[in-house]
Amino acid sequence: METHVNALRSAMAVTLLASIVLACLGQEPAGTTDNSTKLPAGPLGETIRLGRELVERTSTHEVTRPYVGNSLNCTSCHLRNGTDPKAASFIGVATAYPAWSPREQRVITLEDRVLNCFMRSCNGIRPPLGSTPAVAIVAYITWLSADQPMRMNPERPNGPLSVPKLPTGLAQPDRQNGQILYSERCASCHGEDGQGDSEAPPVWGERSYNEGAGLASVPQLAAWLHVAMPPEERNLSPSEAFDIAAYVNSLPRPHFRLEAHLPEKSRLGEYNSAANE
Repeated sequence: METHVNALRSAMAVTLLASIVLACLGQEPAGTTDNSTKLPAGPLGETIRLGRELVERTSTHEVTRPYVGNSLNCTSCHLRNGTDPKAASFIGVATAYPAWSPREQRVITLEDRVLNCFMRSCNGIRPPLGSTPAVAIVAYITWLSADQPMRMNPERPNGPLSVPKLPTGLAQPDRQNGQILYSERCASCHGEDGQGDSEAPPVWGERSYNEGAGLASVPQLAAWLHVAMPPEERNLSPSEAFDIAAYVNSLPRPHFRLEAHLPEKSRLGEYNSAANE
């Protein structure tokens, strides 16, 4: 009983925090009037606001466009600009860093994690450390973690609301069934050719994420589909999510070669100061 009450309290807290965040960003949900948390004044608030814009328009914004190689935006995966509590939420993410990263085999910062997404999910070039897109997006994600307890992650670079893994032991994914399910549940938005439209991102091909992205893993894509798609229903069963993921990831997408996504060494980082002395 106590465990159930604690879980309920936790869920209520997450929902309240998400509502406050949306209100602060001018996206107040129906029935919510709480606007008690404001953006900081001055340049910090402006940087946070820019970070939100970059998350929403990563592939088209003039600040991030030079580093993006496809048509995806951060919000393509982190729904509602990272404020959706179930679909790869940014809420609380900053509290997990620095974190151990099995992929990089070292402890990484939140900035590292954001910039690595440009190379993989966005199939682009890693922006320099300390650059405008790096600072702005990290500032926005950190602001979404305000008042959350620190819980640095010693196992993987994920925040407290990361997408849960699906149960192991499911039957081998069925690509043919995945194709049928894709046509029935996904194609109306993403197209039979997987190239999407102005509202839905491409899910395979040169304009989608590359083979080095997290979602290129069938289990990771399946787990995300299970909690996020279709957006107005979110009722895919675990086996349906696995089948669709297996089908989508069986189709062509850009290859990933790390060297091709790193900037020249002189641009790996920047001294983050405007001072002249």
